[in-house]
Amino acid sequence: MMGRQTADQARLFYEFHLDERVAADHLLRRIDVFASAALGDLRQTLADHYSHTGRPSIDPELLLRMLIVGYCYGIRSERRLCEEIADRLTFRWFCRLDLDDKVPDHSTFSKNRHGRFRDSDVLRHLFERVVLACITAGLVGGEGFAVDASLIEADANKGRSIPGAEWRKERDPATASHAVKEYLATLDDAAFGAATEVTPKFVSPSDPAAQWTGAMKSAAFFAYANNYLIDVKAGIIVDVEASRAIRQAEVGAARTMIERTEQRFGLKPKLLAADTAYGSAPMLNWLVEEKGIAPHIPVIDKSAREDGSFSRADFRYDEDDDVYICPADKLLRTSGTIVNDEQRLYRGATADCRSCPLKSRCCPKEPMRKIPRSIYEAARDVARSLFGTEAYAQSRRDRKKVEMQFAHLKRILRLDRLRLRGPRGARDEFLLAATAQNLRKLAKLLIRPPPDHGAACVASA
Repeated sequence: MMGRQTADQARLFYEFHLDERVAADHLLRRIDVFASAALGDLRQTLADHYSHTGRPSIDPELLLRMLIVGYCYGIRSERRLCEEIADRLTFRWFCRLDLDDKVPDHSTFSKNRHGRFRDSDVLRHLFERVVLACITAGLVGGEGFAVDASLIEADANKGRSIPGAEWRKERDPATASHAVKEYLATLDDAAFGAATEVTPKFVSPSDPAAQWTGAMKSAAFFAYANNYLIDVKAGIIVDVEASRAIRQAEVGAARTMIERTEQRFGLKPKLLAADTAYGSAPMLNWLVEEKGIAPHIPVIDKSAREDGSFSRADFRYDEDDDVYICPADKLLRTSGTIVNDEQRLYRGATADCRSCPLKSRCCPKEPMRKIPRSIYEAARDVARSLFGTEAYAQSRRDRKKVEMQFAHLKRILRLDRLRLRGPRGARDEFLLAATAQNLRKLAKLLIRPPPDHGAACVASA
């Protein structure tokens, strides 16, 4: 018989418990355990940034819980986030809002993000508290790290940009926007203004720190680089840094993250896995000589020749006498003068090269052969010696965990374009996204959903 819904008058009273409406295996219920611990000392962290008199403000924990929900579910529009939290019971439960509690207005986020949250660096504090939870839970091994960067499109319009040569850095901070003020504050920062002296092709007046780049081998766009440092045991993000979308800035960001992780958590890895972009001689020397970290990184080497003449690899270096020995067993010596900031030139004798039967294959257009050698060549040799080992091959596989985090960031969390402008806006978005990713990883690996007894009964039957 076909049923029919009754049209009786609605009941006047209901017995309703919000907690009972959230499933035991719901993502937010599993995340809540770690979020509550990370936010435990929030009031103490922000105490100096609130007045002791006047009308009470909106609870900062509520705002941060709302942001965590937004980044966990790819809702980065504050207006839409407020609407979703007002409508969805699970979101209300996580934010500690009852059915009749009012959701804060979306404009509240802007005031706090540009004020208290940035001044107190509370988003960095929240991220590090979650990392500490991962360490305590045993998800961070501390033996091997991997580093990489991914380009995130900036909120900047190419149609309103100007040529880089026409951009003038002299601005009055009093009349400048937030993004321009932050740009002016980072002109000497190694991750931004000091990364390179090369003038960009285009500059966006609305976000001048964003880099015009064509690195994706498609149409060029304005972007920031999101830098991740992960522990390879479970793919936990142990640090995150925003930088310009150029290689020099990304390498500098890697050094910053490694030093900060050691300072904040006492973690010093035995090895670092990365791609060729991090294989410059100064970076390898910093890892080997200063930090004592084995570089599982391909060496940047441009010494190979394509015209059939001898390459540097055809010359043997004698470390005891500090000379190169050519294929004809002649010596190339150096005066010790450093050129190009990090190289010494080794030269053969003109008399030896002029009468050498191999001259046409060695230096056909020069009177003698010259071999440049980096002052950091010892560190480069260490990196070369690790290439091809079993540990190096494992590091190449582990490095994919960084790429998986970036894929998750863009496809699941939908952070493929920034909503906030300026270096600090990019940093805030990257910190919140990395926090959400680590919380999801904690929930997935540590808190298992309860067994489904109904399904078990069906299977046994």
